Order: sequence, then C-alpha cells, then structure tokens
Amino acid sequence: MFTGLVETIGRIHSLTTVSGGKRLGVDVGVWKPRNGVFELGDSICVSGVCLTVTNQESNLLYFDVISQTLSCSRLGQLAVGDHVNLESSLTANTAMGGHIVQGHVDGMGQVVKVLATPQEFRITVAPPSELINAIVPKGSVCIDGVSLTLASITDSTFDVALIPTTLTMTTLKDVTTGQNVNLETDIVSKTILHWLTRNSNNADGMTMDKLRDAGFM
Repeated sequence: MFTGLVETIGRIHSLTTVSGGKRLGVDVGVWKPRNGVFELGDSICVSGVCLTVTNQESNLLYFDVISQTLSCSRLGQLAVGDHVNLESSLTANTAMGGHIVQGHVDGMGQVVKVLATPQEFRITVAPPSELINAIVPKGSVCIDGVSLTLASITDSTFDVALIPTTLTMTTLKDVTTGQNVNLETDIVSKTILHWLTRNSNNADGMTMDKLRDAGFM
C-alpha cells in the first residue's frame, strides 16, 4: 500500500524479455526506501504500478513484469532512459499525506491538454469510459503514481492542477498531449460504486439517496 507521494524519480536502465513478460531494471540513484534498506520481495510503486523487487545490484532494482501488467499499464510503453516515479510501501508510522493507493492500475488515460502558464500548470485527462463514475469532484486520483485532487470534471474528462513541488519531484512536469498515463481511482469510490452496481436490484439495499441522507455525500 502507498500514499501517492512520490519519493524520487528513477530511470529505466534496462528492459529484458523474460518468460511471461519483461525484466525491468531501474536506476534509483542514492534513494533508500522508508525502512532504510531494500530487500528482495519489497513492494515498490513504479509510476503507479505495484512491483516486487526480484534483485538488486548497487543502485539498480530489478522487477519482473508480467504481460498483463505491460498491456494494462504504461509500463509496456517505456523505453530505456525513460523516467519513472518511485515510492516505497507504507510503514506503520508513515504519515498519510496523500490518499490510499494500492498500485493496482485501473486503466490508462490519455492527456488531451496541458496548460502551462506562470500562474498554473493544469493537465486534462480523458480516462476510459468505465472509470469516469469513480472519479468524483474534489476527490482523489492517482496519475502515474502521484496522488492528486480533482480540480474539475466533465462527462468524459477531468482536470488536475499541479503545484510547483509536484512538478519538481515527479515526472508529470514532462507530460505531453496525446501521452498515456496510468490511472488508479480512489478505492473508497470504487468500493461504493461496485457495491451499488451489484446490488442495484435489491430494493432494501444501499442507494445514493441513502448515502446522502446519512451524510456520506
């Protein structure tokens, strides 16, 4: 589990084809995880995708990525030299400064507009249509491993506004129009939406009106 608060930016050092997928080598520089030391089996969030450390050589971490993950996330589109956002998994005393991020990408969105002015930096993303109902006004969304608050939302797109710190510490400063990004919607929104969808025919079940009456919306 993660917070969506990126700890460092890594660089793709190698991509090797292996049985069932690819072995991803990431140069993490001098970065250390929250517990101070990397161990085999550690979970690391790589641009929004939870991966397991399978080997370490000095400042290089290696991850085995299966074909499904490569096809369902932007990891399958990366090349040697590309940069990725990195976050180590939570510890018992980690401050929850972002939101609950699982590292389970729901789908890839496409950047349809980048607004960069001296006053603001705003990105407009078109998510897959099946995700739009789980993206709520002023709610949270994880883009390439970065926890962000929705600035605005339409029937088919949403906007996020990035502060200077986010631009400095993540790869989002380099996004371009037409680029794909990994999206993970908020687990609370997904859970509620899933439950309501599966129980929509239950007359005695939970409804949007009941949630509003109870003060949850």
